[in-house]
Amino acid sequence: MKKKFMFLAVLVIFSMILAACAPKVETPSPEEPPAVEEPVVEKPAEEKPAEEKPDEEPPAVEEPVEEVIAPLPQGQELANAYAGMYAGTVVTMAGPFTDQDAVVFNDSIAEFEAATGIDIQYEGSKEFEANIMIRLDGGDRPDIVDFPQPGLLQTAVDKGYAIDLETLINPDWIKENYSQAWQDLATMNGMVAGIWARANGKSFVFYPKAKFEEYGYTIPETWDEMMALTQEIADDGDTPWCIGIESGAATGWTMTDWIEDTLLRVAKPEDYDAWVAGELPFDSPQVNEALDYIEAIWFNDDYVYGGRAAIPTISFGDAPKPMFDDPPGCWFNRQGNFVTTFFPEELEAGVDYDFFYLPPIKPEYGKPVLGAGDIYAVFNDRPEVRAVIQYFSTGESLRKWIEVGGAIGVHNDASLDWYADPVTRGVAETIRNATTFRFDGSDLMPGAVGAGTFWKYMTDYVSGTITRQEALQQIDASWPR
Repeated sequence: MKKKFMFLAVLVIFSMILAACAPKVETPSPEEPPAVEEPVVEKPAEEKPAEEKPDEEPPAVEEPVEEVIAPLPQGQELANAYAGMYAGTVVTMAGPFTDQDAVVFNDSIAEFEAATGIDIQYEGSKEFEANIMIRLDGGDRPDIVDFPQPGLLQTAVDKGYAIDLETLINPDWIKENYSQAWQDLATMNGMVAGIWARANGKSFVFYPKAKFEEYGYTIPETWDEMMALTQEIADDGDTPWCIGIESGAATGWTMTDWIEDTLLRVAKPEDYDAWVAGELPFDSPQVNEALDYIEAIWFNDDYVYGGRAAIPTISFGDAPKPMFDDPPGCWFNRQGNFVTTFFPEELEAGVDYDFFYLPPIKPEYGKPVLGAGDIYAVFNDRPEVRAVIQYFSTGESLRKWIEVGGAIGVHNDASLDWYADPVTRGVAETIRNATTFRFDGSDLMPGAVGAGTFWKYMTDYVSGTITRQEALQQIDASWPR
């Protein structure tokens, strides 16, 4: 038994030795795929990022700073415009400029458009006065409207269409750049309804200077001297006066200017103001006296080119042209200074033509001057519109027009050096030296009268279809009460 136990012990020990000496075989796990050795690729040594110190703050990120554009005296928007902020925008305008006036206006704004990129689109029409209120009433409102007729602007203000320009232009600039008289004329219903642009004096008689001097005629200083010269020219076999009142829907305004200018010479300025306000009737002694002086010229066929019958058919712009025929077809054209833009281009101011002041009639009323102008009103408020109206409040906006003639700037910053010829400079000086200045009366009357019945019935009167009394009474009856 003991031997048998010893044998089993030796057998167990021998088995253990054999198991220990056998090679080990690894069986892969069913969940893991056998390992595949990849080729070793050497990588360049990477720099270790610097360790951040816990007490060190990250550098501050600078925010972009918005450029601040310094405002101009007229307003912030004009400065923005010159900085290019409104490039590509369009500002619409409507007004009466057509033909040569439209060309000169577009030339006068070209530099501003190029500098700012704003496109000012001016729609001019000879039917402007007849159509503008229809457009405004219908909601078809241009951004800016050029009114040669403040009475029409007053109507737009009464209807609440116009924007107070003291909210669009620096009020201090308006006070600085316009005299009190022009500020008063632009104030309607307690608001600044517009700003004045081009102005015209109207108390001037243009004549062909070279021929005038060749014939030995002398500039008249009084109305009586002017009438004596008129008769002298007629006695020489020539026609003294060039007169035409045709102007599309505005036909007749030339006659109304003659009445206003003459009324200032036979009546007190206060009478003129009362007449403009509707307090002095048209069929009054003062207005009838003015018409007596006018009829003595207009209704004398020896004095007027084409005779009385031709006056309503001749355009106001064509009327002076016979002065420059050889020999002159007529000698005198009473008109505003803007009429020089209708003269032949080859003529030289101060050499081929000149003007004299329409003489006084009654010395006690001094040397009055009748004037007119264009007033710009705003009907839509956008930044680019503000920029444009601010620009129009500067003399620079008229510089080109002043330089070519046909305009006088009422802006205080419009330099006298800009007037390129002695005629226009003389006109400016005449306006400055006037003892009395009054704005065109028909332009200050309610639109229905000043741009309506006054024009119409004066045209009928000149045409001979109604009498003077009938014309005056019809106008009186049309006045809004």
